[in-house]
Amino acid sequence: MRKHYLLVSDFDQTLSFNDSGLVLSEMLGISGFQEKVANLARLNLVQEGAELTYLLRHDPEFRRVRRGDLLEVGHRIRLKRNIALLAEFLKAGIEGFRFDFYVVSAAPWLVVHSALEGIVPPDHIIGTHFTFEGADETVGEIVQVHAGYGKVAAVEALRLRLGVPTDRVVYVGDGSS
Repeated sequence: MRKHYLLVSDFDQTLSFNDSGLVLSEMLGISGFQEKVANLARLNLVQEGAELTYLLRHDPEFRRVRRGDLLEVGHRIRLKRNIALLAEFLKAGIEGFRFDFYVVSAAPWLVVHSALEGIVPPDHIIGTHFTFEGADETVGEIVQVHAGYGKVAAVEALRLRLGVPTDRVVYVGDGSS
């Protein structure tokens, strides 16, 4: 009988080098991203990690972001070395052990999916989902965001769905998760 493990990783600054919001703001020429995030944190207006989601819905400069912009950001994200190798290793498993590898992130799902395309199956990525409005597909309503305790809830839901005992769950993050 093989032991079943669930390995869950954060995305921004865990599998990647930069925050996806920073990459997006640089790509679109929007200055002051880090200051905006610091201000939101100081006000305790949103949970840590959900700052980009808030900016996409409420900041005039970020309101122009489109579905295609999120996909393009994912292509520009610089991943850490050997992420593909790690995913393949986990998929193959070790004799007597089975691993399910998931990514849970507050970053937009489209960004994470685009960055990890061909490495992590789309149904193994849990991220922020939006609706898109109009022919130009600007970011619309927030459907779901996984920040702060939302990540804990997502990992617990995965654990229960997959039938993995709590002592066989491994979460990897950048420290703030």
